[in-house]
Amino acid sequence: MANTPVVAVGRPDDLGWRHVTINDHPAGKVRSMGELRRLVRGAGLVSGYEIHWIGEDCTGWPDRPWYRRIVGTLMAAGLLATACMLIVIGMKDVFGALTYSGRITGIIFLLAAGLEIIAALAAFDYWHERKVAYSGIIILIGASVSLAVGLLMLLMQIIDGMAYTNYVPFWVIFTMLSVAALCILVRDRAWEAIPNPKPIVAGAIISALLAIPNVTYTQIYVPYATSPIVNSAASFGKPSLNGDRTKMYLPVHLSVKNSGQVPVYVLGSIYWVHGWIPVAKQQPAFTLIHDGEFIRPPGQSLNPGEEFSEDEVIEIENPRAYKYEKVEVRAELYAIRKDRMAIVGDYARSVKTLKRLKEEGKDQDPRGPNGQPYFRYQADISNSNEILNATRGRQRVTLWYVKTPDWPYIYVVVEPPGERVDFNVSNASRNDKAIDRYGLERIRSSMQQKPFAELMETAGSEPSTGASPTPTE
Repeated sequence: MANTPVVAVGRPDDLGWRHVTINDHPAGKVRSMGELRRLVRGAGLVSGYEIHWIGEDCTGWPDRPWYRRIVGTLMAAGLLATACMLIVIGMKDVFGALTYSGRITGIIFLLAAGLEIIAALAAFDYWHERKVAYSGIIILIGASVSLAVGLLMLLMQIIDGMAYTNYVPFWVIFTMLSVAALCILVRDRAWEAIPNPKPIVAGAIISALLAIPNVTYTQIYVPYATSPIVNSAASFGKPSLNGDRTKMYLPVHLSVKNSGQVPVYVLGSIYWVHGWIPVAKQQPAFTLIHDGEFIRPPGQSLNPGEEFSEDEVIEIENPRAYKYEKVEVRAELYAIRKDRMAIVGDYARSVKTLKRLKEEGKDQDPRGPNGQPYFRYQADISNSNEILNATRGRQRVTLWYVKTPDWPYIYVVVEPPGERVDFNVSNASRNDKAIDRYGLERIRSSMQQKPFAELMETAGSEPSTGASPTPTE
């Protein structure tokens, strides 16, 4: 009996492994009776040996290979999927975010993606052999990051109006998988292999507490802290008459200046010249003399300190036949913040007339007001960073120039592509989201009025050169 080999099989650990020794020398570890037989045969023992069972007998094989493989695969897949999403968002923001803070957030997302990849690799070790003592805590941290990302994105979508995007199912799945993974890891006490896990856990929690406020600050507070200041003015120049005094040429000076610190896009502009005719016992009536765009092409950017001006010449046929008491010039434009969005595509060349829209079958979307003719500009827009693109989805800006007889007007709507939009300018809350998100602003210029008799007198006192200035068409 003294020379009989002794095979000792220890009690199973958390992963189902049972350590095996032969004559008090470590021989390996097994998870099943079949693995034990192969191990013993590999050591050169065929028969005539004793087996000592420690803690559990020959039926104590708690390993569930299918459970390990399914759980480990799902954890690794969830962590890798989170890493892919973080890489997509992070790369786009690092190279394409409109603000410095947005690019820093992109770098943070790329670092988080690297952590998720490491955690996915640790999942294979943790659910197979556990050769790395830190694999459990690494998965725990990775699952926590995945949960934080999913909750942050869902929270931003709730705050931003519950817009549905293609990313929403991913955020929901990531969140659910992360919660399930954390429950399993906490139940299995994944941190037990580390002698002193408290500093690591504390460091991870502190990093998360610092990162979440940073993202919140850069993505929500900073974009709304500064307001743009855009001023516009409209005024008359010195009028003149042609040689036979049958036409008046009335110059109009129009200008717009960015007096603030925020760059803007000028989406469209309009100016009006009206003549006022007194009507007895009623409010004075007005007649549209001329209207038009004065910022061409539309969609131009206006950086802080920049100014744009235009001089137009209005031609008034047979001015002495009109009974105007006074004439008035004013202008209006729509501006949108350049630090919160970017126009995608050629907005200036996107103009389509009502005739063209009818040919394309799009003249009923929206329906023109009272059948008045109009033309429109339209282009997709991108948010200031990919995080907002992921939570808001695609957006599109459309500007209509509507030619009504007395008061032509411009009207802007920002909506996701494919949504039908109203042509209801009386709906004051129509653009509340665009105003809040992108700083869409309707800017009215200063207005100037002059007595028509004074203009005629000034024009008559000007010496005629026989040449006529180029009128505005």
